[in-house]
Amino acid sequence: MLSGAALAAFRLNGQFLVVAEALARPAGLTAAWWQVLGAVVGGPLPVAGIARAMGITRQSVQRIADLVVDRGLAEYRPNPAHARAKLLALTDAGREALDRIGPGHRVFAERLAAELGEDDLRDALAALERLSAALEVLELQPRGAGRGWEVSHPRAGRASIGGTGTS
Repeated sequence: MLSGAALAAFRLNGQFLVVAEALARPAGLTAAWWQVLGAVVGGPLPVAGIARAMGITRQSVQRIADLVVDRGLAEYRPNPAHARAKLLALTDAGREALDRIGPGHRVFAERLAAELGEDDLRDALAALERLSAALEVLELQPRGAGRGWEVSHPRAGRASIGGTGTS
């Protein structure tokens, strides 16, 4: 079941990226730029904070942050909490680019809700959030060369997962 869930999530991620690229392109953005800019709509954040929220590496976000800053869509600001970890903030140009995505995003969201049904879409979101929360609780650690993985759970101790990738 774990493999099935992972494969479904990978496929869904790919499908969302195709949709995001199509929605972002008319605004002069990529899906990755949209994702990073969207993370700071509510206010400036350090790159590490954006990476944590997105579940990706700090280095990946840093690369994208540098690109959007170079294009004037965002800017770095001093961080009073940490001198070396600057805050990424939207510029007016970045906010305008995100605003251009809005109408297409709304239309696509309405089409998806009509296709799936609002209740089923809400249930799918809730299930994805529960799955994500459960995965955050577990900590995956390698056991050694070719010997699979060990899952550490604060309440259940350790359990082994074989190295074959089948489950």
